[in-house]
Parts: sequence; structure tokens; C-alpha cells
Amino acid sequence: MADWLTLVPALVAIIVVLWRKEVILALLLSLCSAELLIFLYGGQGVGPGLLLDGGIQTLERIVAVTRDGDNARILMFSLLVGGLLAYMRDSGGVSATVKLLVDKGIARTPRQAGLLTFFISSVTFIESNLSSLTAGISSRGLFDKFKMSRARLAYIIDSTSAPICIIILLNGWGAYILGLLSTYSLGDNAVSVLIGSIPLNFYALFTLSVVLYTIITGKVYGPMRKSEQELHTLAAHTEIDVKPTHASFMLVPLLTLVGSMIGFMLMTGNGRLVSGSGSQSVLYATTLACLVAYCMMLLSKRFKHQQLVDIGFKGMSELLPLVTIVLLSLALGSSLKLLGTGTFIASIVNDSLPLVLIPALLFLAGALISFTTGTSWGTFAILIPIGMPMVELLGLPPSLVLAAILSGGVFGDHCSPISDSTAVSSVASGCDLLEHVKTQLPYALFCGTLALMAFVAAGVTMI
Repeated sequence: MADWLTLVPALVAIIVVLWRKEVILALLLSLCSAELLIFLYGGQGVGPGLLLDGGIQTLERIVAVTRDGDNARILMFSLLVGGLLAYMRDSGGVSATVKLLVDKGIARTPRQAGLLTFFISSVTFIESNLSSLTAGISSRGLFDKFKMSRARLAYIIDSTSAPICIIILLNGWGAYILGLLSTYSLGDNAVSVLIGSIPLNFYALFTLSVVLYTIITGKVYGPMRKSEQELHTLAAHTEIDVKPTHASFMLVPLLTLVGSMIGFMLMTGNGRLVSGSGSQSVLYATTLACLVAYCMMLLSKRFKHQQLVDIGFKGMSELLPLVTIVLLSLALGSSLKLLGTGTFIASIVNDSLPLVLIPALLFLAGALISFTTGTSWGTFAILIPIGMPMVELLGLPPSLVLAAILSGGVFGDHCSPISDSTAVSSVASGCDLLEHVKTQLPYALFCGTLALMAFVAAGVTMI
């Protein structure tokens, strides 16, 4: 089988999304095509039962990804977020928090609301999904108050979370990358190489700069401008429609979420924050925050137990389409890994490279792999074993090579429609996933182009 065929599922997903504007259909067809290729690649002949076998393989792949503990936790966490959002909204806590922030002068203007969102997303750099979740939940009501679209909110939190996590590496990202680097002789120790990559991580730096420009100037371009005009919101509702009660109904569960996330990271990491499990911690923290919100509403005597159960399940049901997208994305990522899509793209870049162009081409390879597979960590796992031996054999600057790989991985994690980070940002902001991808992609491509030129320039000057 031609290696080029491994690109077919990714192309199917992109074509169907552009043609039908339906993400779930695109993911299903892409997954089916990937499973058919795996079936044929395994030596099975083309016959009348091919479609039936491919369909069964597709269902089994979806079942298989739920057997993985981390994947199951992501799905549970995504559902529980819906319940948490519903509790904070229906209690009047979101409306009261917005009123408090406006009255206190903390967020009296759209610019202040945007800067507050950026700040919250930045200080929760422990885990990218926590960053998106906290900033999105905190700011939904504010963006509604100032007539800013949920698409803009999704862009701000998505464009801050992963880039901040890869710049401030005191988290699981840093620990993971150090683990991948530990087996190579790079001249300097792995920590020095990783720290040296920070000022060279051009995509993350450009993305954060453009986000701040958008917030400070209030200017939006392309599809984002149309979304601003339409004020697109999920399920055509806003949190501030509910009569304000007390800000504690939102702030206490939110602080519980952030504080317990740190505690659970320490617990699962045996006292070391960077060694903690992000998927376990975010699930435990979200569950605890839901429990706190439930108890506060029950003790307020304004809600009965059955009412709270109904509110929680209603909130979960609002997110079922996005949870379905997350499930299919995880299944597709598993299929593409087995198919070898990422490895094939990397092998193209690895052949006959001019030395000065290696960083730029590694960035391009990382961007393609992460966009088509939806995973930054998977991209790092594929490209670091390719890039670091080049450093050892050719004497290339290790921090520059690493920065190019990290930048490429973050690009796809940031804007791929099958990335869990993209889906979580949509969940947290209350924006339709396809709307989020469509409005964010021009900004990502602009920053990606700048990063590519920067890596070319860095390659010329440093190699």
C-alpha cells in the first residue's frame, strides 16, 4: 500500500468539513476511511464484506479508545463541565459575578474583560485544559455583557492555553518533553536545552502577541468579524439572562476547581507538580467543583434535590454534541497513529535536508502532523527522536531544533478541528466547534507564516 494513502483520512475530514459544514459527519467518514485502510493494510482482500468489516472496525475503534483511562476521563470531564456550567448559571452566580466585576471596575470595558480572560488563562498554566476551562467559565458572562462573540472568547482562551503551557514549562508539558530528551547527548543538559527553547518558540510567542493585539485594539478580522456581528452563542442563550443572586455561587466552585486541580496534581505526582496526571486531576477537580456547587445550591433552600439533578443533566445534554466530537477525535487519532500518518509526514521532511532549513522544515512537519492527528504530545513523540539525532550528528543548535518541533506541535494542538484542546475551548466558551475553528484558523495561519519565516532566519543566522 502506498504511504501517500495514509493521508486520505485527514483529507476526507477536511473536505467534508468544508463541503457539508458538519464536524461529526466529517470525523465519522474520516475514521471509517482510516479503518478501511488499516483493514486492507493488514492483508485483508477487497471483497463484498469490506464495508461491513470496515464499519465493525470503526465501532470497535471507538469502543477501544474508551478503554484507555485517560480518554475515559476526558469524556467524563467534558460531560461534568456541562453540569458545572449549568449549576453556576442557574444559581445566578454568573450574573452576580459579572455585576460584581463591572461594579468594582475590574471589567468595565470590553478591553478589560479581554485582559482579565487572558490573565486567568495565563496564571492557570498547570494544564492546558484547565486553563481553557477556567478562563472560559469565568468570562462567558462578561463577553455576553459587552456584546462580544463566543467565537472571540474561544479564540482568546485557546490561543493562550497551549502557548502559555509550552512557554511556562513548570507543568506536565515540561516533564513530558524532558523525558523525551533525556536519552540524547546534546552538549548541554536537557533542562538547559528546554529553557533555551523558550525565546525561540516563535509560534507560541507570535500567537500570544496577536491575542494581546486583538484584546487591546478590539479589532477582529475575517470570519471572526462576521461572528462578532452575529453574536453567535451555543443554544442561543446567555448566562446573564438569569437574575443575579450572589457571586459566591460561581466563585467558590471555580476556586475549588483551580485549587483542587493543583492539589490533585501534587497528589497524583507524589508531591511533584510537574509529574502529576492532568487527566486524573482535571476529572477529580471538576467532580469536586460540581459537588460544591450542588451543595451550595441545596443549602440555599431555593432548589430541591430533584431540581438540581435535572439542572445537572440538562447542562450535560447541552454538551453532548461536543463530547461526541471529542470521542470521535480520540478514535481518529488512535487510527491515524496505527496507520502511520504522522510518521510518513516526518519521513518526508527527514530526506535530503539543507542544514539551514532543518528548523523551518521540522516546524512544517510538526504543524502538518499535529493538525492532521490533533495531538501535540504525539507530534513531539514522533519528531524529537528525528530531530535530536540530527543535533548529535550534525552539530545543530539543540534549543533551536527543539523549539521548531514544539512550535509545530502547538500549531495543530491550537487549531486542529480534531484536537481535544480545540474541543475543550469550544466547550468552555460555549461556541460551536466549527465556528471556533473557522474563526481562529486565519489567525493561526498568520502566526504560523511568521514563525516559519522566523525559523528560516534563525537557521541562517545560527547554523
